[in-house]
Amino acid sequence: MSKYQTSFFLGAVMALIIATPAHAQYVWLDDKGNKQFSDMPPPLSVPKNRIIRSPNKTAETNAPAADKSAASSSASIEQNKLEKPVTTASKNEDFMKRRAEQAEKDKKSAEEAQNNADKAKNCERAKSYQKALESGVRIATTGKDGEKNYMDDSKRAQELADAKRATSGCQ
Repeated sequence: MSKYQTSFFLGAVMALIIATPAHAQYVWLDDKGNKQFSDMPPPLSVPKNRIIRSPNKTAETNAPAADKSAASSSASIEQNKLEKPVTTASKNEDFMKRRAEQAEKDKKSAEEAQNNADKAKNCERAKSYQKALESGVRIATTGKDGEKNYMDDSKRAQELADAKRATSGCQ
């Protein structure tokens, strides 16, 4: 080969290498708003309005009707999610939302822990009161007028039944 033939041959090869990837290029926006480039058609879940460039529009219209309806329903859901562009403000908004949700979860768990502690304390008091009632020791209460009143047997039996009912839910 001569020098001119070699350079012509290399030029032709370079032209083919450069032209081959550009033959059938598809460009579309994914669910995060990023551009996707491929020589393959985009997935059926990508709505038509998100496809920026395709070599032929007939490839999209040949899909089966069932696939189109499934794709359009999932595409509409994805489109609703992506209506606002991913910006620092939207990321910050998402972060603040997650932070508020976490704070709510923490608050609920703290309330639940406090309720469990209160329940345990009340159970311990009820068990202690039940033991005192079962021991037979005279129990005195102070009336509205400040006078000391001793518990009679019927009142003791009623209080013991109440204490047993209160401790039945305890562990």
